[in-house]
Amino acid sequence: MPRFYMETDLAVNQTVELTETVFHHWVKVLRAQVGETATLFNGQGGEYQAELVEVNKKSASVRIDHFNPSNRTPKFKALLGQVMSKGDRMDYAIQKAVELGVSEIQLLTSERCEMRLKYDRDQKKLDHWQGVAIAACEQCGLNIVPKILNPLPLEKWLDTSLPATKLVLAPNKDETDVLNQANSELALLIGPEGGLSEEEINLANTKGFANWCIGERVLRTETAPVVALSILNYKFM
Repeated sequence: MPRFYMETDLAVNQTVELTETVFHHWVKVLRAQVGETATLFNGQGGEYQAELVEVNKKSASVRIDHFNPSNRTPKFKALLGQVMSKGDRMDYAIQKAVELGVSEIQLLTSERCEMRLKYDRDQKKLDHWQGVAIAACEQCGLNIVPKILNPLPLEKWLDTSLPATKLVLAPNKDETDVLNQANSELALLIGPEGGLSEEEINLANTKGFANWCIGERVLRTETAPVVALSILNYKFM
């Protein structure tokens, strides 16, 4: 059964008109007919089974028949601080982080960051990344859509209110197993393609971040969240 995100109020026994995006995808592209069903969610928790009851040239309506309260969220809550990268790498990092259950993604800039957004001109880019998160939720079954937060310089983010458990992917010279002491609510910092500078890692350490080394190999910036969040899913399963 196809799944679609609709940013509107939904309730059982209600008839609602499809949004333009859902109408285009389900009716125009997938050629849905009256009587077909889909799963709808609005990011407020749970999902709804809906039946297509009317199709017009430029609009369509569904009847909401059933509510399922399941959100399929993991047993941990991770705020991902991800330094931005160019091109498809950022799309991939956001998509996979969402599929693996991240709760929020804070976009960051750093010394070696390849990308600098100008907030007045790059809202389309931010909207695109939020759309990537929504599409990932549609695909994987999550019903709470993680927010993609406007970019902050790394040093400013480190001074914000963060969970008690804070991890930064970096060499762990003490070889301590920081994951054993990790709580289920945590912040995870991942650097850019060129990595965080030594000064940035040291600054993160002074703000309570513990270095988490997850292997001998150097991971790409878009691969690192996939590996880290996979490990966290296993730890807290």
